[in-house]
Amino acid sequence: MDTDDLEPKRPTLAAAPDLSEMSVEALEEYIGDLNAEIERCRAAITRKEAAREGADSVFKF
Repeated sequence: MDTDDLEPKRPTLAAAPDLSEMSVEALEEYIGDLNAEIERCRAAITRKEAAREGADSVFKF
């Protein structure tokens, strides 16, 4: 059995748009979208850290 098959796959990022073709307004909207995605990731990290801490506290002797 190959242990590489056990590792979760890292999601690939969508192709980044060509920024030179975007207006200032579109760029600002794009930044907002990226910031929202960053916050979503941070919230997921916070939830996972809390779950890990909870599990660690159960198994400490």
